[in-house]
Amino acid sequence: MAAELVIDQRFALPDGAIIQIKVWRLPEPVPPSPHRLKYSLFYGRPGERIVGYDNERGKGDHKHLGGVESAYTFVSIERLLADFRADVEAVRGESL
Repeated sequence: MAAELVIDQRFALPDGAIIQIKVWRLPEPVPPSPHRLKYSLFYGRPGERIVGYDNERGKGDHKHLGGVESAYTFVSIERLLADFRADVEAVRGESL
């Protein structure tokens, strides 16, 4: 089984910010994550990540808010998207 792209979305916001969401289903988990998803969620501007969620080999599930990286507990794709959206809306000070 090859990696399957589940979500691939990119939005340019009126103020020049970008939201990009990519989620893949993998044949095996990316250690140390226990699930079989690989994801990269980005909010920012070219060269500037303001909010990011991702999982990578060796680091597992984590998020970036400003310049601070912290662990993230992955529950489901739906929860991941909701948490990301809530952080983006908090930073922007408005609903998307």
